[in-house]
Amino acid sequence: MDAAKYGKHTGLDPAGLARIDAWMDRYVDEGRFPGASILILQDGQPVHASATGRRSIERDLPFEHDTLVRIYSMTKPITSVALMMLVADGRVTLDAPIDRYLPEFSECRALIAGATSPDQTERCPAPSVHQLLTHTAGMTYAFNPGLLSRHYTEKGIGFDPGVGGLAGMVRRVAEMPLAFVPGTRWEYSISIDVIGHLIEAVTGETLDAVFRTRIFEPLGMNDTGFHVPPASVGRFADCYTYRPEAPLTLFETGEESAFLAPKVDTFSGGGGLVSTLDDMARFAEMMRQGGSLGSARLLSPSIVRFMMRNHLEGEIAAMGPDSFAEMPMHGMGFGLGGSVVLDPARARVPGSIGDFGWGGVASTFFWIDPVHRLSVVFFTQLIPSSTYANRAELKALVHNALTD
Repeated sequence: MDAAKYGKHTGLDPAGLARIDAWMDRYVDEGRFPGASILILQDGQPVHASATGRRSIERDLPFEHDTLVRIYSMTKPITSVALMMLVADGRVTLDAPIDRYLPEFSECRALIAGATSPDQTERCPAPSVHQLLTHTAGMTYAFNPGLLSRHYTEKGIGFDPGVGGLAGMVRRVAEMPLAFVPGTRWEYSISIDVIGHLIEAVTGETLDAVFRTRIFEPLGMNDTGFHVPPASVGRFADCYTYRPEAPLTLFETGEESAFLAPKVDTFSGGGGLVSTLDDMARFAEMMRQGGSLGSARLLSPSIVRFMMRNHLEGEIAAMGPDSFAEMPMHGMGFGLGGSVVLDPARARVPGSIGDFGWGGVASTFFWIDPVHRLSVVFFTQLIPSSTYANRAELKALVHNALTD
């Protein structure tokens, strides 16, 4: 993609934008990323785009503007929008306990303080829909530290594309204890996958169908989905993982991925989508513009503003998390589907109050800046996203390019 096609913009310095490209090139040249791409929009107009490196090192294929990537947890904001569309339709209430919609959660138990065994529990209320959306429900991920995470690993709790469907896995989750009494802590978790099944239960449709008809088709997100169709396999990037002795170790090829159509039977609302820069930019712009894009209206401006507010009592760090997260925890709150910058100084990353966004475990990242009217989408394919400080670096670079 030739970034020069976007021309000049009064709010962004061309020299500052060039530094972003040099930064991306350096990550590739130093063998930290296989390839990378970026798209920046201001006031809804594309003002900068570039791509560098390889989507497949082994096959010598370039990382391009239309390369398909695994966005993993960037699926969560999309699932949250789908849920809020049901709230806006009067079909779901945020304060309702989850067992109103999923009866398998009617007998919840939480680990007692200091538990050393998963059977050391106490009765507790079922988490609410709101607690599931905000990662305060008491669930976790198998890769987090802690007793419950190890129990998830032992019991095979996860939402990979081929585990037999959402309904069966969510029933297994309901049999697990909660890590804490709902509402008392924040812990990054599989709760948005449970929300995905809630959406299926309320609509009577698969999450795949709901996304396609209510979000992707209206927004023109034609390359986004839970599987890669045969015609698009050639654009699908390989994914790499970091190891100290081999920083770019092949994790999964684009040609042999679990995301290929015949293998997908579980639609993970927490991390199952693949997408492109343009598609994710369309989603981000819909949010930035208050629920609409062109003639398509998904939500009202009031509902979107509600989603992009902090829904915690304070910053994430104040709720004592031990878990992995895709963003800083100090100076950062959490809305419905993504983080919200409360204080850039406490986050120690240049930004604007109200920035809303999220990332994925393969180091993808997007954010919306309501102050400077920006939508920024960054793609690469390196697991885990905590390997480098690229997100903080990118935000600093973008802010350094601003002229106002």
